[in-house]
Amino acid sequence: MPLAPGTRLGPYVILASVGTGGMGEVYRAKDTKLKREVALKVLLESLANDPDRMVRFQREAEVLASLNHPNIAQIYGVEDNALIMEFVEGETLPAGLLLPTALLYARQIAEALEYAHERGVMHRDLKPANIKVTAEGTIKLLDFGLARAIEDPGRSKEDPEQS
Repeated sequence: MPLAPGTRLGPYVILASVGTGGMGEVYRAKDTKLKREVALKVLLESLANDPDRMVRFQREAEVLASLNHPNIAQIYGVEDNALIMEFVEGETLPAGLLLPTALLYARQIAEALEYAHERGVMHRDLKPANIKVTAEGTIKLLDFGLARAIEDPGRSKEDPEQS
């Protein structure tokens, strides 16, 4: 059931719905403790009792917590069945960009992905809807819900000493 504006979830007050994805609904909310706007990604009620979905939800929180990069939306915490994240003002990645702009955005996306890959994280759901562009032209990667840990490329599968 969608949360109405004014609904409280811990210290967070729902301001508006932002959208719905495969695992949850995203809301713009006010953090009453720190006096800032945040994004709340609330796990759908229908999935909250599914152990596999809860594992995936927890994995997303842990993956985001392990990444600190200017082109990756930050996680601030977990509250009940919600991820509390940086609220990114902006539009999703548009089509039909001019080449200089496309190259600027591509570089930022590549740097964020490289950073994540160096830390053993593969996004696995990269699409325009999961990329925001701020008014300043900064790219932010969102939605690591399908992220997966990748094997250390320097580690050999046949060398048990490195396991």
